Amino acid sequence: MIGMHRLVRKSPMEIDRMRVAGRLVARVLAAMREYAKAGRTTMQLERRAVSMIRAAGARPAFKGFYVQPVHRKFPTALCTSVNEEVVHGIPSRRRVLHEGDIVKVDCGVELDGYFGDSATTIEIGEVSLQKRRLLTATREALSRAIQQAVSGNRVYDIGRAVHGCVQEYGFSIVRSFAGHGIGRHLHEYPVVPNWEDPDAKNVRLRPGLVVAIEPMVVAGNPEVETLKDQFTAVTTDGSPAAHFEHCVAVTRKGPRVLTLA
Repeated sequence: MIGMHRLVRKSPMEIDRMRVAGRLVARVLAAMREYAKAGRTTMQLERRAVSMIRAAGARPAFKGFYVQPVHRKFPTALCTSVNEEVVHGIPSRRRVLHEGDIVKVDCGVELDGYFGDSATTIEIGEVSLQKRRLLTATREALSRAIQQAVSGNRVYDIGRAVHGCVQEYGFSIVRSFAGHGIGRHLHEYPVVPNWEDPDAKNVRLRPGLVVAIEPMVVAGNPEVETLKDQFTAVTTDGSPAAHFEHCVAVTRKGPRVLTLA
């Protein structure tokens, strides 16, 4: 887990197995991009995703995941967070998607003992110019961060790449959440901040390390609060948020993205 404070480097064979889990997550998210439309509920997305995961012989990684701060297990396979909801939104039959919404879909699976974790933000129909720019900035921030996941760099370089890109666009980074290591556990050391965290200078990237890089970017104030469900984090000023995530292996040949279709 994150608190282990020990880098767990994977062998090439283990990375290949994580790639299989990552490819499944990518297929689920691709299906969600096609399926998420105005009039559908976030629970309909949940059911479609669970069906795909189980058909592949995998286990939903988030469902039943124990969250220490609230002493509760997360109830669903997906996190579906709409508009001002940043992360950890719980799928619901009552949450209907509308034209102009953006919905963050975060999915994790365990397959043959290894985890994959990825997130995307989906536009529902025509969205505002602000939301389109927000998605562009967050995608670009993730892309720049992945380029920094090379042996010899530090975790700090990943956060600096995200931070610099988001600042160029005039948006803000949510600092209440961060990326993480991943492998045989959903969350492993190190923590991967999306900002220039001095503590992240202490962690050197080495071949075999796999990290989940996940910028969470908002159009307004970066402060968040948690709803009564104890999971869903929303912006305090109601501004929209975007979230993209990939699992990336540090290899001798450069970054290898494990969660592409």
